[in-house]
Amino acid sequence: MGSREEIVAAAATVMRERGYAHATTKAIAQAAGYSEALLYKHFRDKTALFLAVLKEELPDLAATAARLAEHPEKAEFSDNLAELTTTALAFYCASFPISVSIFSSRALLRTHRDTLENGPDQPIQYVVGYLDAEVKLGRLRSDLDVEAATRLLLGACFQEAFLASFEERPPRPDLAHRLAATFAKIG
Repeated sequence: MGSREEIVAAAATVMRERGYAHATTKAIAQAAGYSEALLYKHFRDKTALFLAVLKEELPDLAATAARLAEHPEKAEFSDNLAELTTTALAFYCASFPISVSIFSSRALLRTHRDTLENGPDQPIQYVVGYLDAEVKLGRLRSDLDVEAATRLLLGACFQEAFLASFEERPPRPDLAHRLAATFAKIG
């Protein structure tokens, strides 16, 4: 593992412990065993480092949804949905402790929002694409509002991540499969 990867891994740890707002680049560099100057050789700012943590250290919800959208026929609908909800729940559980502190200050939220290329609605668009593919296969009703269904499914995963983080517990182990099974029945 190179210095960049070690810095990203250290950033994930420090951000989980302190949240984005209180994770300084100095603390991250120190945790990685490097100078802050080296950190800035790899990342222009803390937001770029945060985005690297989201992309490289957390379960990749967007990639899972995109892969499922490309080839939904490779597995049963219930299996695809279980994989998607498991990944969504893992992503939100891992990212929630890191990103929640962005809301501690309106100025911090505004700055963070202004520097993002793709906002937090990006996973919604990928999951909409996946559910559209399932509709085209005939495994979901043709009159299904896929955007609303996506928001319900991801919202349930996000809510569990919030509760798990708040209660300092792991997510309920059966929830992803229960969500998938319930969704499959109504879809």
